[in-house]
Amino acid sequence: MSFLTKTNKTKKGKSESHLRWWVTLLLSLALAIGTWNPLEHHFVHYISQQDILTGFTPFAILIMIGLWILAAKSILQSIGISGTIATIFIILAFLWGLNQYGLLDFSNTTQMGWTGTISVGLIIWIGINASIIWKTITGVYATDTVESE
Repeated sequence: MSFLTKTNKTKKGKSESHLRWWVTLLLSLALAIGTWNPLEHHFVHYISQQDILTGFTPFAILIMIGLWILAAKSILQSIGISGTIATIFIILAFLWGLNQYGLLDFSNTTQMGWTGTISVGLIIWIGINASIIWKTITGVYATDTVESE
C-alpha cells in the first residue's frame, strides 16, 4: 500500500503525497456513481421515488447540484471545452479498443451503463487534476492571457 502514501519532493522542497490522486479519483467516481448507476441505488432513483419537497430531499438536491457545479467548473477551468471533448474522444477510443478485443459488449445495456458512469467519473477526475498533470509535464501551473496595450 506504499503507492497510496508515497511522497515526492518538489523543486521548492515541499512534499507532495500521491494520496491526493486516489482521493480525487474516489470522490469523482462517487459523484458519478452516486448520481446514476445501473443498479438503481443512486440519487436520480432516490428523488424520483418520492415527493421532491418532502424531508431532506430539497437539501439533497441542492447539495448534488452544488457538487456538479463544482465539478463542471473544475473541468471547464482546467481543460476547457476542447480539453473535455478531447478527453471524451480518448475515453471513447479506449472503449472501442476494449470492444474490439471482446472485453466490452456494446449491446449489453448494464455493461454500457457502468461504462458510461465510470467514464463520467474519469472525466471529472481528469478535469480536477489537469493542472497538476500539466505542471508535472511542463513545470508551469497555468498562464494568463495578457492583452497588450
